[in-house]
Amino acid sequence: MENIQLVHDDHHGELRRFPLSLLVHDMAAPENVGSLFRLADALGVEKLYLTGTTPLPPNRKIRKTSRAAEKYVPHEYATDPLAVVGKLQADGYRVVSLDLTTASLDLAVLPVSSGDRICLVLGSENAGVSQALLDASDFSVHIPMRGLNSSMNVAMACAIAAYEIIGMCADETGMDSGK
Repeated sequence: MENIQLVHDDHHGELRRFPLSLLVHDMAAPENVGSLFRLADALGVEKLYLTGTTPLPPNRKIRKTSRAAEKYVPHEYATDPLAVVGKLQADGYRVVSLDLTTASLDLAVLPVSSGDRICLVLGSENAGVSQALLDASDFSVHIPMRGLNSSMNVAMACAIAAYEIIGMCADETGMDSGK
């Protein structure tokens, strides 16, 4: 079998959204926000909630890093992330913060299953997820580090976590439950 690189038009399939949202609070770097938009598009994340002091589109650095994904990935801004969390929980979402804490679970053992609706909470690059958001979350998870550093770039960590959560929530046919 030949191994020929595909052009972008040959690679993308139908648009599918998975019941996974990202809540991004007080993220400082617009490049990281742009990376999250690009990731959200690639994985079919249903929505981004940008809160607090997180940079918002339109922003030249967000657009450059996202490759214009901010134009078609659903997103909204809210000042108060706790109001967003409350609404999502009332709508049946399980809120999961991505941060290393005294109570965080290894991402691999997060108790999720097919059909679960998840909101993954991401905090600032330096301070992580705020205590108020940790307290409001149903779970906190971390990615075990194998090297000397205790963390990685927030967009990279989100990519790993989102991919894993989508895989955990895939139904028994191996297909995600998104539309």
